Amino acid sequence: MSIRIHELAKKIDMDNKSLLALLKERNFDVKTASSTIDNISAEALVEEFAKPAETEAPVEAETPKAAPAPEVVEDKPAQTSQVRLPAGVFVKSPADIAREKEEAAKALEAEKAAARAPAPVPPPPSAPVPPRPAAPAPTAPKPVSIPPPPPRAPAPPPPVSRPAPAAVPPSPPRAASAPSAPALPTKGPAPTPVASSAEKPAAAPAPAADGEIATIQVKPPIIVREFAQLLGLKPFKLISELMEQGVFASMNQTIDEAVAIDLAAKHDIVLEVKHRGEGQTPGQQQPTKKDIAKQKEKAAEEDEANLEPRPPVVCILGHVDHGKTSLLDTIRKANVVSGEAGGITQHIGAYQVSNDNGKISFLDTPGHAAFNKMRARGAQVTDIAILVIAADDGFKPQTDEALKYIKDAGVALIVAINKMDAKGANIDQVKTQMQQRDIASEDWGGETITVPVSALKGDGIDTLLEMIQLQAEVLELRANPQAKASGVIIESQLEVGRGPLATVIVQRGTLRVGDAIVCGKEWAKVRAMFDDQGKNVKEAPPSTPVRVIGWSGTPESGSTFTTVKNARAAEDMAEEEADKQKGQVTSKAAEPKEVSVEALFANIAATQAKTLKLVIKSDVYGSAEAVRGMLEAIQSEKVSVEIVANEVGLVTKNDVQRASAAGATILAFNTKLENGVTPQAKHHGVRIESFKIIYELVDATRDMMADMLDPDLKEVKLGAVEVREVFPLAKGFVAGCLVTEGKIIRNAMARLRRGKETVHEGKVQTLKRFKDDANEIRAGLECGIKLDDFNGYEKGDVIETFEVQKVRASL
Repeated sequence: MSIRIHELAKKIDMDNKSLLALLKERNFDVKTASSTIDNISAEALVEEFAKPAETEAPVEAETPKAAPAPEVVEDKPAQTSQVRLPAGVFVKSPADIAREKEEAAKALEAEKAAARAPAPVPPPPSAPVPPRPAAPAPTAPKPVSIPPPPPRAPAPPPPVSRPAPAAVPPSPPRAASAPSAPALPTKGPAPTPVASSAEKPAAAPAPAADGEIATIQVKPPIIVREFAQLLGLKPFKLISELMEQGVFASMNQTIDEAVAIDLAAKHDIVLEVKHRGEGQTPGQQQPTKKDIAKQKEKAAEEDEANLEPRPPVVCILGHVDHGKTSLLDTIRKANVVSGEAGGITQHIGAYQVSNDNGKISFLDTPGHAAFNKMRARGAQVTDIAILVIAADDGFKPQTDEALKYIKDAGVALIVAINKMDAKGANIDQVKTQMQQRDIASEDWGGETITVPVSALKGDGIDTLLEMIQLQAEVLELRANPQAKASGVIIESQLEVGRGPLATVIVQRGTLRVGDAIVCGKEWAKVRAMFDDQGKNVKEAPPSTPVRVIGWSGTPESGSTFTTVKNARAAEDMAEEEADKQKGQVTSKAAEPKEVSVEALFANIAATQAKTLKLVIKSDVYGSAEAVRGMLEAIQSEKVSVEIVANEVGLVTKNDVQRASAAGATILAFNTKLENGVTPQAKHHGVRIESFKIIYELVDATRDMMADMLDPDLKEVKLGAVEVREVFPLAKGFVAGCLVTEGKIIRNAMARLRRGKETVHEGKVQTLKRFKDDANEIRAGLECGIKLDDFNGYEKGDVIETFEVQKVRASL
């Protein structure tokens, strides 16, 4: 954008010729009044010439030479209404002025006599205010006695005056600065009544006392216009200072923090940049109204009067195939086991069951070793843990691991001894193992509730539910349903048609449709919620598991979520957390690394090692987490595993392109392929492997790693012969031999031994049975053998034949 010269001249009240001459002096390429200049320069000129026009009127009022001690200065009556009086300046009536004129004249006469004692000083040309320097006496009272013109105002406009320090002989040392000091709190030089320093107050940067350095605080971004106001400068002057430093920025552009700090330092100002989230130190921090409101809200949420009983959250843990899901199926009267691949649970399932005594929320966790993080997560978010142990199998590694998670989480424990109807069930053996692990059963003198059950027949299920309700009553589980909703992400996934979806369990408050929630770097505005039966629900009170739709991405399983004011606040908090995580990764990567000879050789070896690159796609976040953990646990010095991407959802064409660019293989776990992915993968030469059972995926990955290695060479002995006679021929010698073991094959590799020494190694060039050529001669038969490039046969030599086979290398 630009503005013409004649338009700008009208704004600043200047004729076109003068403005053209001024612009040419400042190296602007203008020729006529129709020429244009940019808006930034135009704004600078408007600020430069518009304000001084207002201030010239009061300055001209002081054109008469000031007396050595002028106490009263009058402005033009037309301009007095525009003058803003500085601090310390007051208005006097004409009667007061007349009385003070007489007093001032007497005081000046007395001071004149006192001032004759020191050496005579010529009158200063600038007519300063201090009373001590000698000044012409006749001119002293005249500027003070200028009366306001009567026709301009019905009531005479009060003149601007100051307290008269001239009446006291020992006046302050710098009385000349007194008139300009009160002008600091105001903008610009307009209220300053001193004519000799009319332009100096415009450059006054900050309202700091003498000897003190001013400090200002700003929040990024730092905009040139706003920063100039903080420094007390005109924007065009700040822009020129920036140009001196090599920074070219307009009024509305931002500058770096370091540049702003340097500029402020040049003007004796300390600039403090406060970023979002930064506050005062704990010792200096004062609670704000917002903090006090939060404290009151938190106190109200924790008030005993607002707490209501809530259902218990029960987690089922145990070893793989001990019947955890079957037990929950019997409780829910459902059949989840039939839908699990291989009968192995590979997700966390969240369900809620209603019975005569109330509601119970269940979390079903995997028992496979790969899903240890899922089990730990399940134990941490529950009130009661049910440890399922098979009566015919007892404690197993995952049983002990689950028991450790329960103890670490500090939750109540109930042991369910399952498979009581199976052959070989031995409940006493299980109770003995429990006692060895310091969780003795109640009927054995311990404190652990133990319930024998049969998931298949349904025996003991009612007793188990009664024990859960009894334990919940003992724990006195309560929560405030009116509080802000918060809880834990149990599982997350990317579902076709619904987008990112998360299974959450509400721990306090009530989650409603339309709420804005934030979880780490992901946020959501709840569009819909479904219970474990797939029914649409509008709200979820405490201890209720629901599936939430409306996420910006798949949140991390095990992380906590909270509700916030609105979607904008949730998005801002999520972005701030994402930036924080990026900053941590960047700072970690920027840390100095150890440089040594050993580290150098290790890096060289790492570059020479082979790498299997993988793109993992899983159905849910927990499965992706488990697959990654299992693959990273495969240790080999020969081949390393690099996970290019580990995401949730279907295998897409973008995944194929990513794998093609990285030279990676796609592993799909419990998920499907989008339409068109297979032909695209074939075109790009990308290998896609699908699995439904996690240990099959791990075994296949090991095989792929082994296939990348050079095969091992294995020597397999075929047979051996003993040299009985040596026959001369026209082209050399032939060994007459007897096959002692195995078989001899033409063109096979052969090794001639003489005693313990290997004399020659080569191929069987000629193999004959009597006078006929033969391809193979077995043990017990005689033959004639000639090795290539060898004729030094002796009786008693042993010739061994062998072949070299390629065997898959081991990791």
